[in-house]
Amino acid sequence: MEPVKVRNVIIGKGRPKICVPIVAPTREEIIKDGEHFHHLAADLAEWRADWYEGVSDTEKVLETAGKLRDTLGDIPLLFTFRTAKEGGEKALAPEEYIALNRAVIESGFADLLDIELFTGDEAVSSMIEHAHRHHVKVIVSSHDFRKTPARETILGRMKKMQELGADIPKIAVMPQTRDDVLALLSATLEMSEHYARGPIITISMSGKGVVSRITGEAFGSSVTYGSAGGQSAPGQMPVDDLARILNVIHETQENN
Repeated sequence: MEPVKVRNVIIGKGRPKICVPIVAPTREEIIKDGEHFHHLAADLAEWRADWYEGVSDTEKVLETAGKLRDTLGDIPLLFTFRTAKEGGEKALAPEEYIALNRAVIESGFADLLDIELFTGDEAVSSMIEHAHRHHVKVIVSSHDFRKTPARETILGRMKKMQELGADIPKIAVMPQTRDDVLALLSATLEMSEHYARGPIITISMSGKGVVSRITGEAFGSSVTYGSAGGQSAPGQMPVDDLARILNVIHETQENN
């Protein structure tokens, strides 16, 4: 597996990296949250732009992204517009979603971009190619807030993401039973050991799935998401608690 380097962070090597979402509605609050990252045990910052009240104005998005980029310093910035159909705060027409992501790519303010798999194969491949031309890495994602698909479906989606050119495939699902959590972890292990060319991200959401957020190093998920105030998905732990747990697991594995 080839790790992915984003600024000074190497994803896919060592303990899972912690990504903390910014879910504020105004530019002032977004920048204020960005300032706090220098005091958090976070490796990556995710700007969830679907929470931003000015997201319908691309110029405002780029101005805010630029200010956030300056505020974060060398902390990598992941730009995400999570659509309503995948659990986000707002809906965008496909052409608007594509245009927004292409504008962010061209701005140079984002180090990573999250693109939803079900945008369509041609659109996803085109955005990935555009991102790579501008030296932006891409997470291709799929979210199911209702259920956990079959293990084979989870594997199939991650393989497809990789085939489309994703630097990092990401799957987040909602467990209804403990068996669902095991299905997600089993698919993670098989993907990471047999098919993955680079890092992968898998998450079982809610309280039932919280174990998946701390066992990435054992099963093969390279990034986990924590909160520093607002949650972007059910089951996210406070970032400092998450970091302590991950460090203990990592040190134990290293020393045994």
